[in-house]
Amino acid sequence: MKPTNIQDPEYFHKVVDCQKACPAHTPVPEYIRLIAAERYTEAYMVNWESNVFPGILGRTCDRPCEPACRRGRLEGEEEEPVAICRLKRVAADNKGEVKHLMPQGPFVPNGKKIALIGGGPASLTVARDLAPLGYEIHLYDEWNKGGGMMRTQIPAFRLPESVLEEEVNYILDMGIHTHFNTYVSSLREILAKDYDAIFVGTGAPQGRNLPLPGREEADANIHIGIEWLAGVAFEHISSIGKKVIVLGGGNTAMDCCRTSRRLGGESVKVVVRSPFNDMKASAWEIKDAQGEDIPILNNMPPKEFVVENGRLKGVIFSHVKAEYDESGKRKLIPTGEPDTFIEADDVIIAIGQDNAFPWIERDLGLELGKWDLPVVDRLTFQSTLPQVFFGGDAAFGPENVITAVAHGHQAAISIDLFCRGEDIRTQRPAPTTNLVSQKMGIHEWMYDSSVADDERYDVPHEAKDKTLSDRKVEVELGFDTRLGYKEAQRCLNCDVQTVFNTSRCIECDACMDICPTSCITFTTNGEEEELRLRLSAPAINLEQDLYVSETLPTQRVMIKDEDVCLHCGLCAERCPTAAWDMQKFLYQVTKAGQTCSSLKA
Repeated sequence: MKPTNIQDPEYFHKVVDCQKACPAHTPVPEYIRLIAAERYTEAYMVNWESNVFPGILGRTCDRPCEPACRRGRLEGEEEEPVAICRLKRVAADNKGEVKHLMPQGPFVPNGKKIALIGGGPASLTVARDLAPLGYEIHLYDEWNKGGGMMRTQIPAFRLPESVLEEEVNYILDMGIHTHFNTYVSSLREILAKDYDAIFVGTGAPQGRNLPLPGREEADANIHIGIEWLAGVAFEHISSIGKKVIVLGGGNTAMDCCRTSRRLGGESVKVVVRSPFNDMKASAWEIKDAQGEDIPILNNMPPKEFVVENGRLKGVIFSHVKAEYDESGKRKLIPTGEPDTFIEADDVIIAIGQDNAFPWIERDLGLELGKWDLPVVDRLTFQSTLPQVFFGGDAAFGPENVITAVAHGHQAAISIDLFCRGEDIRTQRPAPTTNLVSQKMGIHEWMYDSSVADDERYDVPHEAKDKTLSDRKVEVELGFDTRLGYKEAQRCLNCDVQTVFNTSRCIECDACMDICPTSCITFTTNGEEEELRLRLSAPAINLEQDLYVSETLPTQRVMIKDEDVCLHCGLCAERCPTAAWDMQKFLYQVTKAGQTCSSLKA
């Protein structure tokens, strides 16, 4: 194998699994260390630079970082990852005053005007990145407040309004011109206002219907999930029948069933046509719903809404089982069991949502493709109408808040380059990175490198009778600072990299002897496939790289399996020549304004 090019910023980025997995590439270990040091305000600001909404996402993030966490894969199947999401909330809950640390307006105008259509996380991220650069930002939203789907689709018992208001207002207070209660019904009209660029962050606002027999007759008691949640959020809906069926197995279904319990639903059931293990809802959302006495019935597709005397009486379900072919594709096969009738006063349909662009005229040159989604460049987020950019769910279909934030950062870079007249593909700046040694003395490190078997700490919950009686009472209480510290200590500091200096190595093999996971091997070089099998411990995870040194004097090479390294620093402690060094790697995604031309200046 060729020696590893550790000058490539993406090599060490990949080793920091949690940060790599985060769509916004938030430097997770960096802020977790700050939490452990009780430097909550700094931890919050590290988050805010990347993910924009630390308090919101500390409660609601889909957490793609956690399945990637090294802690979860090193200590067996029973071990759980670090509670990264909940630690983010610790920083948000315990921070001091932060507004003075953020860009402060009024900013020097640059003469350019940008329209943002939709007030959700993607648009707000674009606003946050572009307003400090002097852009005049105009934000349009049909609701009377900003936040988009974070406000309309996430119930208050998971995301208190005060937290939402605080973080949305950090951005709006930058001098954003808001046009609330304004539904944009024509892109042509927006184009006529001569904005220098337009960003569309309207989400996926159309909930899917279920046109079964009886649907129209029982319309008064059949609700579309995301519309119903928005009605509750804006207090247009305050009650529901005692018997409720929620159709669907995603997070929206979980939010609908738990909200139903709080609005008067005494017998609330979730019915899913797929097997339990195929449900799209996050495991913690399912667990919380079940903890509120909501049964989940699987393998039961709905057949008919039963209506008597013009009123909904319930739903008839059939029964299926799942079969999977060699490619994993699922097929639902009828079992032949008798149909099941379940009584219901109300039914909530939460089986997915789609984009909808009835307000975009088809003769403007903006191309819409498959599923009526806009044709958008995945690097630049530019549409086929050059001055119009898309992001969040509006660009490629439903995802999540942190993905919308990531889109917003990248779209802001494109809009800034576009307005400067620069090439939005070739002028995109690379991420900024650095490596800094963590060694202070012979046996002292600037971070805590102890590794222990610690179980993940549970997040305390408010009493169930209290939360079920008021939909605005937050269920999760969050870690206090004591639990936050303990959970932070479970982080393995994967961003503190083991950097090997071939010229200093005397090939004593001491590092190999002391390594607790046998991830270091000195051996003759070879092809990767056979080399992986003859290391001190076979490197079987092909998705994780091998770190290969230059050839040593004995013609051997040092191979380190990045998959199982604990970043404990014992190799560097033991090395008599400092051939190993623990170096903190900081990787930051570039934001708008840091263009190639400005970086050169």
